[in-house]
Amino acid sequence: MRNESATTNRNAGIDLLRGLSIVLVVIHHVALRIPLRKTTLAGILPAQLLRALNWNGHNAVIMFFVISGFLITETTIRRWGSLASVPPGAFMVRRAARIIPCLLVLIVILSFLDLLQVPDYTITRPDQSLGGAIFSALTMTLNRYEGRTSWLPGGWDILWSLSIEELFYLIFPFACLLSARFPRLLIMACTALALSMPLSLRALTNASEIWQDKAYLPGMSAIATGICAALIAGKFSRAKPGSEQSRRIRTLSGLSGTIALAACLLDYHDLYGILGDNTDLLLTVSVAALLVAFRQGWGATVVTRGTGWLRSFGRMSYEIYLSHMFIVFPAVALFHRTGGNMALGWLWFPPVLALSWCLGRAVELSLSRPADLWLLQQTRTARPAIA
Repeated sequence: MRNESATTNRNAGIDLLRGLSIVLVVIHHVALRIPLRKTTLAGILPAQLLRALNWNGHNAVIMFFVISGFLITETTIRRWGSLASVPPGAFMVRRAARIIPCLLVLIVILSFLDLLQVPDYTITRPDQSLGGAIFSALTMTLNRYEGRTSWLPGGWDILWSLSIEELFYLIFPFACLLSARFPRLLIMACTALALSMPLSLRALTNASEIWQDKAYLPGMSAIATGICAALIAGKFSRAKPGSEQSRRIRTLSGLSGTIALAACLLDYHDLYGILGDNTDLLLTVSVAALLVAFRQGWGATVVTRGTGWLRSFGRMSYEIYLSHMFIVFPAVALFHRTGGNMALGWLWFPPVLALSWCLGRAVELSLSRPADLWLLQQTRTARPAIA
C-alpha cells in the first residue's frame, strides 16, 4: 500500500504538468476568439498574466512533446527491461491501440461535418480538400499539408502534433534496437537532437509562419529532451535515493525547473527578446528538469494538494486534446449569438474547460479504454513477445 501511494505521488507531478499543458491549449483556443485582454479581467489581472493565458498554446504542445518522450521511454524500459529489448511490432501495436481508435473516429466526424458544410468545420480553401486532409492526417503529414497550403479548420488543425508524435512512435523502437549493438549511440543522438532546438528553429527563419510552428525537427528535439530526462531519472533511481547528494540534486532540479518554466510561460515574448531561439531550449530543459525531480518524489506533498482537478485533466489529456474543439466552437458561436459582450467574455472560459473535461471523460470511458483493451485482446499472438 505504501509503494502504491509513493507511485501515485510520483505520478502526480507528471499529471500536473500534462494537466497544465492541456488547460493552456484549451484556454488558448478560446482566447483566440474571445481575447482576454478585451474583457474586464484586463483591469484586474496583470497584462503579462493575460498574455500568458492567451498565447501559450504552442508552448503547451512543446511541453507535451517533452512529457511524451519521457513517459514512452520510461514505460518502455519498465515493460521490457531495457530499450535494447524492445520488440518493434509489440511496441507499435500498443501505441496504435492507444492512438488510432480516437483518431479514426475524429476523422470520420470531421469528414461528416465537412460534407454537411457545417460552419467552422468546412474546408473552404481552393488549395485544400477533404481528401487531402484525411490523407495527411493518416500519413503523419498534416503539419506539412498545412505548411504547404494554410490553416485547416480548428478540428483538423490540432492533428499537426500527432504527425510528429506518430513519426516518433515509428522511429523509436528501431532506434532502441540499435542501442543493443551501439549502447551509447542512442544517448548521444538524443542529446544532440535535444540541444539542436535553437539551430532547427534558426533553419526555419525563412519558412512560412505555419511551418515554423509545426516542423518535424523542433518537435522531435523536444521529444528527445524527454527521452534524455527519462534516462537521467533512471540513473538517479538506481543511485542511493535517500542520500544527501540525491536530495540536493532532486531539489536543485525541481526548483530550477519550476523557476525556468514559470519564466518561459509568464514572460515568453520578453524572454525571447533576450535569448532568441534559445528560449525554446530553456522551455524544454525546464520541463525535463521537473520530470526528473517529480519522478524522484520531489514536491509530492505540495503537488497533490488542491490539484486533483488539474491532474485529472492531465490523465485525460489525449482525449481532451482531440475533442475540445467540439466545445470551443459551439461556445464561441453561442457567445456571439447572445450579444457577444466582450467585457464579460471571460465568463465563458470556465464552462468551456468544464465541458471539455466532461467530453474528454466520455470519450475515455466510451471509446479510448474499450477500444484499447479490445485491440490488445485481438493481438494476443503478440502477447508472448510482449511478455
